[in-house]
Amino acid sequence: MACPVHFLMFDMNHPFKNIAIVTFSLFLTFLLGCATYYQKNYQLQDYIVSGEFSSAEKLLNKDSKSDKGINRVLYYMNQGMVNFMLGNYQKSNFFLNKADLYNEDYRSGYGNEALALISNPMIKPYKAEDFEAVMVHYYKSLNYLMLNNYEDALVECRRVNIVLQKLNDKYKKTKNKYSNDAFAHNLMGMIYDASGDKNNAFIAYRNALEGYEQDYSTLFNLPPPEQLKKDIVRTAYQAGLQQEYQKYSEKLQLTFNTDSVSDGSLIFLWMNGFGPIKSEWSINFTNAGYNNGWVTFVNEEYGFDFPIYIGNRKKTEQNAFKNLSFLRIAFPKYVERKPSYQEASILMSGNDYPLELSQNINAIAFQSLKDRMARELANGIARLVTKKAIESIANSEDKNLGSVISIINAISEKADTRNWQSIPYAIHYSRIPLKAGENEVQLKVKGKKQPEQFRFTISKGETKFFTFHQL
Repeated sequence: MACPVHFLMFDMNHPFKNIAIVTFSLFLTFLLGCATYYQKNYQLQDYIVSGEFSSAEKLLNKDSKSDKGINRVLYYMNQGMVNFMLGNYQKSNFFLNKADLYNEDYRSGYGNEALALISNPMIKPYKAEDFEAVMVHYYKSLNYLMLNNYEDALVECRRVNIVLQKLNDKYKKTKNKYSNDAFAHNLMGMIYDASGDKNNAFIAYRNALEGYEQDYSTLFNLPPPEQLKKDIVRTAYQAGLQQEYQKYSEKLQLTFNTDSVSDGSLIFLWMNGFGPIKSEWSINFTNAGYNNGWVTFVNEEYGFDFPIYIGNRKKTEQNAFKNLSFLRIAFPKYVERKPSYQEASILMSGNDYPLELSQNINAIAFQSLKDRMARELANGIARLVTKKAIESIANSEDKNLGSVISIINAISEKADTRNWQSIPYAIHYSRIPLKAGENEVQLKVKGKKQPEQFRFTISKGETKFFTFHQL
């Protein structure tokens, strides 16, 4: 559905009437475009949650405009995820590369920035949340693993933490606490391990252990997986790193038994549920008074205070701000979608191998949004100040016109609630020893009556990676 074009009649004797007309027209256009996007997105998510990925792909393929519009990064990320689930790994990476390219090349433009100031951030091209940008590389790594391309899979794992560091370097204040991805190091270790490079596998596992101990345990209440500890000790021994083997054997209270070496192994990655969706909340700021050209708005509940200098503004604007009792600013918030199932394990030859939590994407999402709250607050204040300036000037020209703009400002004060809704809630994994030849394993999900059956054929010394997304 195309957005309507509005032909505007300007009154040059009353310039602020023109502002009102433009603002109102843009507001109507925005509302129509927004409704169209969410209608399509709702249907897409319904297909994905139901496991109807072929239908989801057809819906995306019919959407010929999203790959050029303000939501094209989301469009390409969804195409990448859907094609991954369909087993179209090369096609998935084609779309994920586009998502990565356009997200890196993000340019909102002065026009979009100006429109956002008199409306809201939904008018701008979508830029992925920092953790969403990281998830693009995670899926690309998995695609390469499914294609048995370990070299490129490792490249994508490395990029996860490079991207995090690069993003964090841009923030002069309010740095992201999620700045080191322990699971990316862990996955890197698994890939080195599978390729026979035990020395680099040990280094990656060690980095992962540090990430879990120093960051994940505190931020996400996520301790190091037991399998990671076993892999550190094993690869230290296999790489001939005697001092490191002794150090981590004592630290982790583990030893490596050479008799326990199997013909091969299966890395089973269990992706569970779906990550959070974005909703909206608002904060009310009370006018704390005017002093020496400054008016300060405060929120006692969260301890926020924002001084705004109005001493250089016109008298009418100054009076408008002095008389403004409060401001309401809209912000995005995440709404958790708890998975239907929380625990699972792999049953093989009578042995039960628990699938351990290794990446809590839901917790990372909440932490990432919390970290950028201060930046979001500053943008929200700037947006509302601009709106109120237009409103106060228009009101001095024409009280009816000022009332219209006041209503538009109140209704258009919205948060950007777009997000990548098809990523998993969490990632669990286990390493299962296999014998050469054909192996039958079962996925037992706590709360489900029937286990899932899988067959894997491996050669001696081979490690096979397998992913399963529990919807």
